[in-house]
Amino acid sequence: MISSRHIARLGKLLSRSRTLATVTDDPLSQKVEMTNWEKGHYINYKKMSENLAIVRSRLNRPLTFAEKILYSHLDDPHGQDIERGKSYLKLRPDRVACQDATAQMAILQFMSANMPSVATPTTVHCDHLIEAQVGGEKDLARAQDINKEVYDFLSSSCAKYNIGFWRPGSGIIHQIVLENYAFPGGLMIGTDSHTPNAGGLGMCAIGVGGADAVDVMANLPWEVKAPKIIGVRLTGEMSGWTAPKDIILKVAGILTVKGGTGAIIEYHGPGVNALSATGMGTICNMGAEIGATTSVFPFNDRMYDYLAATKRKAIGDFARNYAAELKEDKGAQYDELIELNLSELEPHINGPFTPDLATPISKFKDAVATNKWPEELKVGLIGSCTNSSYEDMSRAASIARDALNHGIKAKSMFTVTPGSEQIRATIERDGQLETLEEFGGMVLANACGPCIGQWDRRDVKKGEANSILSSYNRNFTGRNDANPATHSFVTSPDLVVALTLAGTLNFNPLTDTLKDKDGKDFKLSPPTGEGLPSRGYDPGRDTYQAPPEDRASISVAVSPTSDRLQILNGFEAWDGKDAMDVPILIKTKGKTTTDHISMAGPWLKYRGHLDNISNNMLIGAINAANGEANKVKNMVTGEVDAVPATARDYKKRGIKWVVIGDWNYGEGSSREHAALEPRHLGALAIITRSFARIHETNLKKQGLMPLTFADPADYDKINPDDKVDVMCTELAVGKPLTLRVHPKDGKTWEAKLNHTFNESQLSWFKDGSALNTMARHAEAQVESGANA
Repeated sequence: MISSRHIARLGKLLSRSRTLATVTDDPLSQKVEMTNWEKGHYINYKKMSENLAIVRSRLNRPLTFAEKILYSHLDDPHGQDIERGKSYLKLRPDRVACQDATAQMAILQFMSANMPSVATPTTVHCDHLIEAQVGGEKDLARAQDINKEVYDFLSSSCAKYNIGFWRPGSGIIHQIVLENYAFPGGLMIGTDSHTPNAGGLGMCAIGVGGADAVDVMANLPWEVKAPKIIGVRLTGEMSGWTAPKDIILKVAGILTVKGGTGAIIEYHGPGVNALSATGMGTICNMGAEIGATTSVFPFNDRMYDYLAATKRKAIGDFARNYAAELKEDKGAQYDELIELNLSELEPHINGPFTPDLATPISKFKDAVATNKWPEELKVGLIGSCTNSSYEDMSRAASIARDALNHGIKAKSMFTVTPGSEQIRATIERDGQLETLEEFGGMVLANACGPCIGQWDRRDVKKGEANSILSSYNRNFTGRNDANPATHSFVTSPDLVVALTLAGTLNFNPLTDTLKDKDGKDFKLSPPTGEGLPSRGYDPGRDTYQAPPEDRASISVAVSPTSDRLQILNGFEAWDGKDAMDVPILIKTKGKTTTDHISMAGPWLKYRGHLDNISNNMLIGAINAANGEANKVKNMVTGEVDAVPATARDYKKRGIKWVVIGDWNYGEGSSREHAALEPRHLGALAIITRSFARIHETNLKKQGLMPLTFADPADYDKINPDDKVDVMCTELAVGKPLTLRVHPKDGKTWEAKLNHTFNESQLSWFKDGSALNTMARHAEAQVESGANA
């Protein structure tokens, strides 16, 4: 007879064997950490798989990879309406990432939610506030001194609210995310438009405004219109001077700056497997320039190799268990399909003034002559979040070494921006940095620098026409150096080094020769370089601050006299009435990017102080009335003044105002200040021909109405000195509202305005902002609990 003790022991053994069998039989049940920097945050492929199964049973069709990521993160996979390009998806992202310029406002908003900790794993990265001036170490020290108040605020608030903090000098947010946080099949939002960089590791990473980030940090689902999916099928294999950057330069030329709006770009096909993970990241990064929601590559062995090289082999192994769902289904349908043969792809140079003016290198000399672009190349700049990988730096160094072996150096000024401390330390150890410095390069801090306008440039005067060439992602007028006459071109690091060596735009390294130190002709060899360091990465200096276990005693102080930080007050709710006899503050003409609406550069220091930074509102936008920037007529006084000053005068008088804008209004950076500033200074609505995705959402979040002309030709009919009635009471889901226009001299006429508000977003307008809506719901819950 078996005793009860033996029965109990046998039961334990059976239970243990069942547990072990479950782990073995279901490899998706493993507990694998998202990152080496945090504990208790696991990749939940099991939940993703379960959600996908539910959605598959409902849709009964093959899915693209991008759809799999989105639908596996649905808040309600059973009930969610799913139609590409129409439905609004409520999603649960795995992570949030913020850069220091946008994090200030995001954290200030989060503080108003009165929560003890973020509900979703979050990191803050100090990369935007370091100005390039004389070189990395000195520029970093200067930034730490100038921005001490902001850095102290971010450090203490991150510690208080359980947020990982990457200190100044650690590197650019997107490089740090790729090295430490991105994982295949994950969903992340980030408060920077180039967040899609993480698509290089098969992650759906989407740039958003700070208010969206606050929602997710506060445990609310994130809402986005279900994107359409544009497929880019890659075949063939690159060689010679062609680099991964040329893929997105070519695609940008095909789709233009607005061709990707409302869509995810999904790369697939046999050509994908020849690209490095960091090369794929480059392509996804610059996808922001064509308006794409994000870009993504399917999981493959190159991603696995990168995960292993960055000490995340366990994630790579786990992803292989889930690999069937980390690529598109056979027969998946795309809303648009582009075919690209990499074997035939030429190196490209895009610009100036827009990232979608794509020219193959074989035709670039002719384009320079035809358009009378300045031929002399003043500055070549490599690095940035787009192109600062080990592979990028190795290939660039191979060209520089070839030149040095022939006794020549850079003719143009040359700068190098390492993307992270890990990259800097590794290329210093392996010799590429020394080669680039010997070539004539000035090594800048591990930060954004000139790419975002953080560049104290002194070699040309403002207004002087000149050409610069970078491996960056964005080249709008005045973006890099605040000089509207600078012709900024973007290309691969390879071509930047080659043309910097020649000192002219009229050089094609594939066909042209240079003179060596003895005056003999020679041709540069095609670039070469390892995708990953054979000796592994050198992490360099420790720049990470983990949140402490005891956070209760930490205080976050904001001085009431600070000119850098300001506690936020809630915006007033809509008064429930139509807005009558409203002046047009400005009718903008042509491209109006977020750089025009809220300039970066020296204004970055005020990103945490809404009133101060509002003094840059729309100062870069061109006024259709006079063709000038920052000069508008005050419709009350008749005086001509700066745009912010005129808006402040209207606000003081209690007068709401509107802006009239052109196509793709608000393209570029994700900065929500471009929405916060108009709201703060009294705007009611922004009325345009069309909007860039992120900016449209940001405007809604701040309680503004982003409206588009049902007939785009109505933009031309409106005069800057007209007054308008905005029939706000007509605002309803799926229905246009009326704009009544009162010309100064003429007959009143009406225009129909469209919008994309859904039911929940309508409450943002009615309550005054999304934060107000969140606070109202929280108060209602407290009141309900008190009455229970």
